[in-house]
Amino acid sequence: MKRATLFLTLVLVFSLFAFGGIIDTIKARGYLVMGTNATFPPFEFVDAKNEVVGFDIELARAVAKKLGVTLRVIDFAFDGLIPALQADKFDIIFAGMTITEKRKEVVLFSDPYFDAGQVIVVRKGYKHFDDVDELTNEKVAVQTGTTGDLMATEVPGIILTRFPHFTEALMELSLRRVNAVVIDSSTGEAYIKFNPNLEVGSPILSAESYGAAIKKGNEELLNFVNQVLKELKTSPYDALLDAWF
Repeated sequence: MKRATLFLTLVLVFSLFAFGGIIDTIKARGYLVMGTNATFPPFEFVDAKNEVVGFDIELARAVAKKLGVTLRVIDFAFDGLIPALQADKFDIIFAGMTITEKRKEVVLFSDPYFDAGQVIVVRKGYKHFDDVDELTNEKVAVQTGTTGDLMATEVPGIILTRFPHFTEALMELSLRRVNAVVIDSSTGEAYIKFNPNLEVGSPILSAESYGAAIKKGNEELLNFVNQVLKELKTSPYDALLDAWF
């Protein structure tokens, strides 16, 4: 009798994973797996307690709470996030990721949850720029795989250095090894608050929106995330913005 009961239980569990949707799988597992690159304050970064915190973490935590599960965060190289998502290492990416047509070819994006744009950060006293095209012949640093990287790559004659983390790019700028960094405006502004030798040396160069990335085929989770974002924007969203920005 006990063997029969155990057999039926295993059959039910197998059926849940084999035939159930992604949401049933997450609920049965008991946690939502979020991929990010925790070097992007105030969206995601490692705090003094060695914990990954930030605006994106709070959004993902809201999704997990609505699912009735806990949140697990995996810190990953930014340019490896989408391949890892496709390999099922994460359920979702929250990483200050700009929604682009090229990325939409390989992942699903949630509704936009934050409007941003690229800026050029320079050392104080260095010349300013009105457009990224003016970076020709300049030594420029970017974070690999970011929108800033994509924009800078298009500039002919640019002397470009790529780094896994934007903090490394900005350190090169502080050390005078490069002359500029192309970076998301909110993160650049957050960084220079603690580095008074740097400043934003351009207007906002692009209009972008961040979205959560989900593996293609998981429309059920996409719809769920969009509903949570919609509910957040009607109540605690402004409080989250105030807390992190």
